[in-house]
Amino acid sequence: MKLLAHILFLALAVVLAQCDEDTSAVPDRCQGLEMDAVAVNEEYIPYFFKGDHLFKGFHGKAELSNESFAELDDHHHLGHVDAAFRMHYENSSDHDHMFFFLDNKVFSYYKHKLEDGFPKDISEVFPGIPDHLDAAVECPKPECDADSVIFFKGNDIYHFNVQTKAVDEKEFESMPNCTSALRFMEHYYCFHGHMFSKFDPKTGEVHGKYPKEARDYFMRCSKFSEESDHVERERCSRVHLDAITSDNAGNMYAFRGHHFLSKDGSNDTMTADTIENAFRELHSEVDAVFTYQDHLYMIKDDHLFLYKVGEPHTHLDGYPKPVKEELGIEGPIDAAFVCEDHHIAHIIKGNKIYDVELKASPRVAGNERTISLFDNVDAAMCDGTGVKVIKGNHFYHFISTHGFVAGRSLPEQHRVSLELFGCDH
Repeated sequence: MKLLAHILFLALAVVLAQCDEDTSAVPDRCQGLEMDAVAVNEEYIPYFFKGDHLFKGFHGKAELSNESFAELDDHHHLGHVDAAFRMHYENSSDHDHMFFFLDNKVFSYYKHKLEDGFPKDISEVFPGIPDHLDAAVECPKPECDADSVIFFKGNDIYHFNVQTKAVDEKEFESMPNCTSALRFMEHYYCFHGHMFSKFDPKTGEVHGKYPKEARDYFMRCSKFSEESDHVERERCSRVHLDAITSDNAGNMYAFRGHHFLSKDGSNDTMTADTIENAFRELHSEVDAVFTYQDHLYMIKDDHLFLYKVGEPHTHLDGYPKPVKEELGIEGPIDAAFVCEDHHIAHIIKGNKIYDVELKASPRVAGNERTISLFDNVDAAMCDGTGVKVIKGNHFYHFISTHGFVAGRSLPEQHRVSLELFGCDH
């Protein structure tokens, strides 16, 4: 009996040890990782590959790559992906295909399904391109001289013409060796270690103050590098906003993860701080924020926090209270805004928008309408120029709330980092 118990104990110990090993093997992007490959999918969501794991988007935990691209493991023992990119040329038969490079093989996926006949030798699909690549990135015309793919291997750079299959070897002398590369919002980024540099795809020239810490701009982390410029990071981050609002004085507050950026309406001065420091009761991440009568209404999950605007912001007694009790609607909320001196809060959940009369008691969410242009939004605010609706890294300007709700075509797309926060890189 003692022998049986001893055997069972040893078996349990082995299982627990394996679980610990598996858990410890899951990478944490906020620890400063060197990514093996980066590419956007057909919905422009960046995929970051590390070992046999994959990070989807700018935040969230890693998952096994073979859960999304099963055949990578079926055809090849997946230690890591060497390089990846998405072909985005409408005149190409491979438009919107994702290509993955492993050793001497290339895999072509369309909507997460492996194309017939793949994997193939890299030399068959991309003649003149070597095996065991470091990185790859698409480069459409006119950003490159022709619709191209740029391949990186050590110091060697190859421009592959998608139409003619001609290869032009170049030297990017001022650029570090890339372990992965990404085209995002028409800019080109070379990742090396846990740093990155923005480069000119034609010449390889790096302009500006680089390298920068990748997790400061491409990941949502509670803590950043010690050298991080907090204002620049929040102005230029590629991670989408959680909430944004402006008050009658023109002051703007933009929230992202554990941090927020404020802009002084009188002189356009920007400052950055942690939510924990300025709004202690909230601690971190908010879902939606709107301003009404010099108060910030801050929604997190099913609760509403109320602060009097000032230096410092003052948390009102009795709060937080349930969103249902304060606004007549169940949380969580995706976005909310009030237009200047109006007394109606517009509440967005998914593709629905509701009106809440703030002077009423009790408050009730009514006038439900369907938003035709968006399935969901990340944030929204209203000022003297109209309504700005934020989705990902872009915002759309509407003259009025009615124009936003009833619109049938998207207005011009604007960059959040550039046109709201003045970041030019």
